[in-house]
Amino acid sequence: MDNNDITTIQPSGIQGRFRGYLPVVIDVETAGFNAKTDALLEIAVVFVHMDHSGILKRGNTVAHHIKPFQGANLEDRCLEFTGIDPYHPFRFAVPEKQALDEIFKQVKLTLRNQNCQRALLVGHNAHFDLGFIQAAIERCKIKRSPFHAFTCMDTASLSALALGQTVLAKALAAANIEFDQGEAHSAIYDAEKTADLFCYIVNRWGKLGGWDLDNNKPMQP
Repeated sequence: MDNNDITTIQPSGIQGRFRGYLPVVIDVETAGFNAKTDALLEIAVVFVHMDHSGILKRGNTVAHHIKPFQGANLEDRCLEFTGIDPYHPFRFAVPEKQALDEIFKQVKLTLRNQNCQRALLVGHNAHFDLGFIQAAIERCKIKRSPFHAFTCMDTASLSALALGQTVLAKALAAANIEFDQGEAHSAIYDAEKTADLFCYIVNRWGKLGGWDLDNNKPMQP
């Protein structure tokens, strides 16, 4: 886990590229598919930034292993699939609220540093991740989230458009981005690979003339 102070990233033009919003890549690992009843077990957040030439790049990662909330459902098939033992002592897991408070603090600092007004969750099948985060926010009675409540950016949809693929591993292969199947289903690894994919698609679109970064408007056909 990299918990370095992300405020060291210098301001850039990213706020203009996404209409004042900051894309923040998230992946979660869970003990099921029902955000209301099933445990949130891992969360990883990857920040992206834009350099002075307008290229989007992956930045720092903040991640936590999370203790199942009281009364949480744990689906055996999901645990077997991810290989997560929710109660293993070396997970060094923290309560949901602690994880969200620390992550949201970092997101808010980045928003301020990048001159953005709100964060947009970027994920592969993003509404799944957003749903689990929103359910955890409700359980923890967090009053204000830095993330937009319903708008997000889905790299599965973007990959379908840009690469003709929707599965993360296949989209990464089409983009010539290395992917180790043995490392998959770790929130950190999947979030960082999703961030690489998101940056690739945004940068590729720019190289194809899809966006005039100098004037912050679409290129004329």
